[in-house]
Amino acid sequence: MLIKIIFKGFRLIAALIVFTVIFLSGCASPTYNYRALAKDISEPPLEKIVRVNVGEKMLVQGRFTEHDAIYVSEPGSFGIIGAYTVSQGYFFKQGEDKNFIFYTPLTSERDSGTVQVAALADPFEALAVDKKDEELCGVSIFGGYMCNEDIGFNYVKKPILSENAFQQTLIYSGKSGSVISVGYREFSNNIARPAFNNDVSYDLSESKNIGYKGAKLEIIEATNQYIEYKVVSNFN
Repeated sequence: MLIKIIFKGFRLIAALIVFTVIFLSGCASPTYNYRALAKDISEPPLEKIVRVNVGEKMLVQGRFTEHDAIYVSEPGSFGIIGAYTVSQGYFFKQGEDKNFIFYTPLTSERDSGTVQVAALADPFEALAVDKKDEELCGVSIFGGYMCNEDIGFNYVKKPILSENAFQQTLIYSGKSGSVISVGYREFSNNIARPAFNNDVSYDLSESKNIGYKGAKLEIIEATNQYIEYKVVSNFN
């Protein structure tokens, strides 16, 4: 029994030494000097013929935060013991210095990536892109890091609803006979506003033009699977 305990103790110490050596190979201190830009979005463009399926957004207008991000398309792990395992998904820029650009997950976004931390690993702080080698790295709260050139990623712009954001949308809900159904949804401060939501119906045998809260659309074709239309004017 004593021998087993000693053996397990040696294994634990060896693992800790390996981990320490791995992360002493470099040092990075994440910076948080990035500020995303607020941007007004209105889609689709006026007078452009578009087609969406049932359940998809016909019209979107609002104020978003356009955030610099990376999209991890080929997940993987860092270090010999797999200290940090990165999933597929978006990671959002937090800052940069002369050597690295730093990113973290954003739990409020459903398509955000995640990072799993191994049992013996130091607590995770950020992902970092090495500007020189274009490799993705995992950074601990102590500044140690390890990179993996096999983790694939792309730089992207990701619109997200921020605390001061406001969004209005029209969603196509389907057709019955000559009547189409459209849902209006509103979000403020990244929170749905159910009191302002509404579902409305339009009889296309009476008019091919529909409107709601200032938005006007000309319907070209509608089925119970999709709708084809163009936006004449937006909400405002």
